[in-house]
Parts: sequence; C-alpha cells; structure tokens
Amino acid sequence: MAAYNPVNNQNNASPYGSGDPYYNESSGFITPHAPPKKRISNWIKFGIPVLIIVIVAAVVGGVLGSRKSNNESSSASSGSSGTAGGAAAASSAASAKLAIGRFATATDSKYMVPVYPSTTNTAAFTSPTFIASTNSKIAWPEDPFKPASPTVLSVRTDRPRLIAPTYKWDALPNLIANDPYLKGWNDTIFGNATEYFNLPPVVYFMDGDSGILDNAREVKMRIKAFAYAYRMSKDTKWVDRAWAEVLNAAGNGTTPFGPDVDKWNTGHFLDAAEFSSAFGIAYDWLYDMWTDDQKVAIRSTMIRYGLQPGLSTYTENASFGWWRNNITGNWNCVCNGGLTVGSLAILGDDTTGVARQLLGFTVDNAKDNCAFAVVDDGSWAETANYWYFGTTGHAEMASALLTATGSHYGLLDANTNFWKTGQYHMYVFGPTSLFDYGDHGPNKFSTTANSMFLYADQFEQPSFALHQRDQHDAAEPWSMFWYDPTVSGAFWDGAPLDHFFDNSLDQWASMRSSWTDGDALFVAIKAGRNQGHQTHNDLDAGDFVLDALGTRWAGELGSGDYRATAYFLSEAQDADRWKYYRKMTEGQNTILVDRANQNVLAAPSVKHDTSGTTQGSSTVINIPGDSTAYWTSDLTSAYFQATSVKRGVRLLNARRQVLLQDEINAQAGVQWRMHTNATVTLDGTSAKLELDGQTMEVSILNAPSGATFSTTDAVRFSTDPTPPVPDQANPGVTVLIIDLPAGTYNLQVLFNPQWPGMSASDFVTPPSVPLDNWSLTSHN
Repeated sequence: MAAYNPVNNQNNASPYGSGDPYYNESSGFITPHAPPKKRISNWIKFGIPVLIIVIVAAVVGGVLGSRKSNNESSSASSGSSGTAGGAAAASSAASAKLAIGRFATATDSKYMVPVYPSTTNTAAFTSPTFIASTNSKIAWPEDPFKPASPTVLSVRTDRPRLIAPTYKWDALPNLIANDPYLKGWNDTIFGNATEYFNLPPVVYFMDGDSGILDNAREVKMRIKAFAYAYRMSKDTKWVDRAWAEVLNAAGNGTTPFGPDVDKWNTGHFLDAAEFSSAFGIAYDWLYDMWTDDQKVAIRSTMIRYGLQPGLSTYTENASFGWWRNNITGNWNCVCNGGLTVGSLAILGDDTTGVARQLLGFTVDNAKDNCAFAVVDDGSWAETANYWYFGTTGHAEMASALLTATGSHYGLLDANTNFWKTGQYHMYVFGPTSLFDYGDHGPNKFSTTANSMFLYADQFEQPSFALHQRDQHDAAEPWSMFWYDPTVSGAFWDGAPLDHFFDNSLDQWASMRSSWTDGDALFVAIKAGRNQGHQTHNDLDAGDFVLDALGTRWAGELGSGDYRATAYFLSEAQDADRWKYYRKMTEGQNTILVDRANQNVLAAPSVKHDTSGTTQGSSTVINIPGDSTAYWTSDLTSAYFQATSVKRGVRLLNARRQVLLQDEINAQAGVQWRMHTNATVTLDGTSAKLELDGQTMEVSILNAPSGATFSTTDAVRFSTDPTPPVPDQANPGVTVLIIDLPAGTYNLQVLFNPQWPGMSASDFVTPPSVPLDNWSLTSHN
C-alpha cells in the first residue's frame, strides 16, 4: 500500500494546454485518458504527459538520456530592503522585470528544464531578496483576517477561505498585469482549463490494488482550473463544467464511478484524501455559485466517501489508517492534508460534526509526522521524487489552515529544519533532471514543486521562489497565490556549486560546474541506509549519476512495477522487493560483490570537502583552476563478502573531469557497474560513450593487470533468485562493467567529457592517492 502505479498512454498535447509558451508538439507527450497500462520500464526518453505535470526525472522511470539545455538550483539566501527607498527600489526592480520578462528563454522540449541565456543583467540578476513595497501593483495587500487567538475550529467568514481569500482574488488582476510570470501562468491555466473543458469527465479506473489515485488527482487538477477560470472571468460555463466533474466523481454522472459502498477507494486512502481535497476546493472556491441543494450534495458525498472514513481511522483505528501511525512520508501529508482541506471547506455548514471532529485529529497528527518527513539536513525521507507528493500535501494543508483560521499550528515550524527541504530540492537537480534514486512514484497531475513559493514566503528564502518560477510545473493555480511578486534577483547569485547532505538516512553529495549552463558537469552520489525510506528505496549505497554536455551519461532506472507481487511488502534482507532488477544492487551504479545484494542494515560513513566556489550574478561562470570538490564513503557495512569497500568521487581540472575511485578488499568476485543510454565502444581499458551527438571518454586507471571494460544488457544474472513476477525490460540501456576476482584493489575510473575546444593535452591524468588521504590539494 506504499504507493500507486503510474500509467503510460500515448497522445500528443501540451501538459499546459494550447497556452503553454514552452510547448513543442514535436516532442511527443503521453496522456492518461485510456485505461492505464503497466509502467514502461527503463531509461526511455519520453516527454511530459498531457494533463500530467510529471516531475522532470519521474517520466516513466528511465535513466533519462539527454537534453541540450539548462539548469537548476541554489542555496537559500534571504533579505529585504529597508523601508527607506523601498518603494523606489521595488519600482526599479519591477521595471527591470517587465523589460526582461522571464529569465528563462525557453523550457527544453524533452525534459522541460529551463534554458537560460548566456548573459547577465545587473538590474535583475542580483542577490535573491524580497523588496519592501507599498505599490499595490507589484505586492500583495495585507490579509485583513488577523485573529488574535487562532483556533482550528474558527474560520474566516468571507469566501473563499482556502488558499486564495477574496482579497487575493481582488488584487490578482493588477499583479498579473505587472508581473510576466503571473501573466504567463494565468494564460497557461486558462489554456489548461479549455483543454479539460472539452474532455469528458474523468473515467473511473481501478488499477488493481493500487487504486484510483490517478482519477482523484486528475479530478482535483481539473476542478482547480475550472474554479480559477470562473473566478477570474465570471463566466458560468466553468461552474457548470466543474459541476459535471463533481457529479461524475460522486457517481451521479453518465457513466458508473465505482461501487456505491466505497466510491473513493478508502482501502488505498490516498485516493479518498485527494478526492476530499478536490471536493473541498470546489465547495469553497465556487461557494457563491452553488445552490443549497448542490452544497448539500457536495458535502454529503465528501463526508460519506472521504471524511467519515478518515475520521474512523482516528476514532475506530480502521486498518486503512496505517498512515497516521508514525509515518513520516508523503502518505501522512497527503491524507491529513486532503482531510483538512475538505473539513475546513465545509466547517460551519456541516451539521454532522464530522469536519469538526476530524480537525481535532489531522492537524496535530500531521505536525507530529508529516512535518518530520524532512530530516535535519533537509533531505526528504523517501526519495527526491516523493518530495513532490509530500511537500504538496504539506503546503496545501499549511496554506489552507493559514488562510482559513490564521495559523498553521506548528506545521511549518515544529521541525526547525523543515525549511532546508527547499535547498534539498534545488541541489538534487542536475542540468538534465533529478538525482532520481529509488522509486519515482505515480503520475503527478497537479502535484508540483510550487510548495517552493509558499516556503519562500514563510521561511524568507527568496531563492526558492526564484528557482521554481522558471520551472515547467510552475503554471497552476496554487502558484498564483503563493508567489510573492516582490521577489527579486537570481537564485544562482552567490549560490555554492556544491552541497553535502550528511544525515545517515541518505548521505549524499551534489557537485556541479554551473547552475545555469545546460551543458554543465554534474555529479550526485549517495551512501546512506538501505532501510527507512517508506519502502521506496533501492539497495544502492555508492550509487551515482553523471551529467555533462547536456546529456545524462550514468543514470537511474526508476520505479519497478508498483503492482508487482510483494513490491512494497517488506524491506527485510530476503524481501521479494530486492529480487526485482531495478531495486536490487545489480541494477544500480555501484559495486557488486559476489553478485549479491547489499546488506539492508548497512550504515556507511562519509567525508567530503569543497573549494566553496559560488556562482555570481551572471549566467556565465568562469571556474578557477583550483576549484574542486570531493566526497568519500566507507561502504564496508553494505557488503557480506568484503573486508573493506570504500568509494570516492572528485571533480578535476576546473570541474571538467570526474574521478571515481574504489578501494576494495573482497573475498568474492567484484563487479563495477554503470547504467547508460549511450552507445558504447570498447577498447580494453577505455570506453567511448556516444549519445545525442556528444562523446564521453571513460578510462580505467591504476587497476590490476587484465582489468578491462565489458558491457551487458540491463538484465538479471541467470543465477539470481527469481522474482514473484517477471522483471520489467530495460531496452536501450547498456551496463558498463569492470570484472575483478576476489582480492584487494585500488580502482580508478576517469570520466572525460569531450568538451568543445578541448584537446587531448588539456585533460589531466590524476595521481593515485588513497581515499583516506584525499584533500582539496591532494590531486594538484
């Protein structure tokens, strides 16, 4: 019950509708409107699904090959000008923003990553900040609702009360007219709403034990768009279309929608929670347009199929409420969030008392669980992809509580490290996509990274908003109300190129040569524990990804089939999950000993350092010759047949080359493995990788006599234990291999991207230095 399987059906359209300024029809998109199929396997290079805002790296789980454009993130910095001269400064910033428009010139058609111009602008590309302003055209007015002693059962009297109160709707037209981001998003939302308007209501589809989560999230996405379009245009056709969607999901449409006893599939409670959220938004945002009979219908449906079952998880300990018991992950955030949004929407109108009772449970439970899905270094406890689900649920809940009652009741600050998750999201992106370790999750629909806008505001971290506003998934209703248009600057100005995350759960590193160059070098690598990730992890200590020249050379296979037998049942050493290729150590970019899975009880340790290079205001960065970073880990505890296994990675030659070094003392055969989409040509101790017109030279250094590269397909060994159901295929993926017998080795592998303008003599051959002796100057 840990998650839901994505679908993969085909059609051509934009995920943002015809109004999407970044849409390129030739890239080919996929859509969920036919009955879902099993998740397509590997590293296949698909585009973004229509109607599905899929995070950059989650597209049908692949190793994600390439893209010829750009960028990602930054560290958090904040500040604001004083009131003196604030209005003038804000006016100047607004003028510069209007003159420039969006910073990104486009979004790449394959992976929807922003493309930044190779230029700088001193008026706008400056340190991230919020500029104090009294100009109503570029700043939100203050919320007049300011209860002295907020309580979760006392809500504002005006409607809407959730996320976007009336004062925000009233201010929005002026802000749209004066902010290029808000204007572009508004156009896209209307384009989306038009696309959805012309489609039939969402068709019920029960995807086995995985449920109807796609249905729930698509209904929610549509209702948000229809309600937004009505409130901005006052055209009642949007209300009528929203009602048709509500009727259908209540089982009163022209086609059946689930069994009468449990239409929203409470056994997979994510589904019921997302439907509750969708109905709550419909009820609240269109409150003044519904008849009394319609309001009764919406309330009774939501209570019967969502809120009452949700209450029973607290009062009767219903089995489908397992997610409330010490679960620090997306399930707790999404379930409590949906129940809270639905309850707040009908509070005061609900004569059953269910909403009032639920709010007495959900807020405290989420504060104790959901809020702690972020560990002390900012990493999300599940995976980089599940961050989207968890933070969206968390942000929706916090925002709804703030706007409806005047407080978030600790949801944002009970975990004093929660704010760091914005940094985590920024650093986990490379120039092509996420460091997408572990499971990728189901389709996202309107599950986006727009929580970054709310977190930017609440945690005073403007870089979060500056990073997110150029992303492909920014254009949806939440961003219109969470985005602070007084934000100014460039997220990359002053942002360190490297960041290390040391919590023992993940222990990972992010190192790059630029935030804004689509061809930049990027290496991310992890150690961490193999358990404790809500059963979304792989046995992958030592796993890494590598980007350069706009291409991902070493990448991830992503999720297995979520409906596969026992996929989520256990993470014990003998669990069936670890028999599936994509989850076993064999399917990762790491060391394999005795062709066996890693120890699930592994507890690696890490060391690292960086020269501290930061990017300036320009999108063009000149890397100093001594700029470097390195990360090492003792992985010995992950292996049963080894006395010692250590792995290290470092950037060389002004961040133009990468050295991966392994020191191994093993009592069984050793195999070095890397998964790639590239065409591989072998020449003994060298391998030439070619992909998308680019070339990467890989060389074995300092290895024992006879060590050479070989390749194989991404398939299991014939001697592996057979999984309960057949593995997914991984077509187009090659595994680059180095085989070594039992023994003691110092194995160095050098990656040389063939950068334009570099000759063979421009590359360096690093000395052999034991990992324990690595330092910032050890390879000079």
